[in-house]
Amino acid sequence: MNLLHGVGDFFSLDIGTNSMRIVQLSGNSQHGWTLQKFAYVPIDQKLTKDSSDLGKKRLGEAIMGAVEQAGIKTKNVAIGLPAGKTFTSIVETETLPDKELRKAFKYEIDKYVPMSLNDAKADYIILGPSPNDPAKTEVLVSSVAKDYAESTMEMIEKTGLNIVAMEPEPLAMARALNLPGAIDACLVVDFGENSTDIVINFKDQPRLVRTIPGGLEVLIKAVANGLNVREDQSRQFILKFGLDQNQVEGQVFKILNAHLDTFASELTKSVRFFQTKYLGGKVGGIVLSGYAGTIPLFAEFIEAKTNVPTVKGNPWQLVRTTPAQQQALMSVANEFAVVIGLSERSND
Repeated sequence: MNLLHGVGDFFSLDIGTNSMRIVQLSGNSQHGWTLQKFAYVPIDQKLTKDSSDLGKKRLGEAIMGAVEQAGIKTKNVAIGLPAGKTFTSIVETETLPDKELRKAFKYEIDKYVPMSLNDAKADYIILGPSPNDPAKTEVLVSSVAKDYAESTMEMIEKTGLNIVAMEPEPLAMARALNLPGAIDACLVVDFGENSTDIVINFKDQPRLVRTIPGGLEVLIKAVANGLNVREDQSRQFILKFGLDQNQVEGQVFKILNAHLDTFASELTKSVRFFQTKYLGGKVGGIVLSGYAGTIPLFAEFIEAKTNVPTVKGNPWQLVRTTPAQQQALMSVANEFAVVIGLSERSND
């Protein structure tokens, strides 16, 4: 099992809080990708949180139902690992010839993993020379608790599938949403149900990876309490009216503004950290994913708060699709960033 490298022909699986997404692409990063197979299956939150043997069996059955629905034939699968279950960082090490560096780093990796290697699965990717110091090489290190990884592998493999790679979801998400050909750095934000993933890409490589607590659920509870409505009504208000000050007498906006002001300051903090570390580096754009891409006027709000051009991300930007596929995906297309990023992995 590889944490960061893909192997051969595979499809990708992303198990979210409320839905499951499957994608199989053909093609490559040089000539572009074509969507071959896909599935989108809503699931109950209780199912993904149930760690009992029966719960895992039911989740496995749901996965195989989605695989059958998509028409997938290969048994090889790459899966995403929630950011909360992984530790990812970018470190610097002495520049050496490639073979020597790889050999040396195998013995150094334990310095960068926040637990004993006996209790973790860890992997790394050499990003290349540090933009700050050519005598240093940047390396991305990622790890996951062995117990969690092996439990996930066992659940998947009991279905008859073969896991060929696991990857932290933020890295996959950023791969799909990174702005092609961008000269400046790009800050990619995935605003989820319970947390938010932030990745800054620079020169087509991740340079900062972090997760902050808080997502749509926090906003739902705030609006529900503020307006004295049920949480399902609160969700509808947020997704329909968002940050539009002309709706509901501006009440939803006022509540969201108070909470999202702190969120925007976290983005500004990330930009400042990057620009301090990479002298001369500039964050030229923010790309929004998850609920940040669906809540009305969210992009405009973030741009006003951060003074950085902000757009809604398009995970399908490098993927060719047919009109029929586009029609089938219309209402959920923005939810595929992680699974498309997994599928756009290099096999090198």
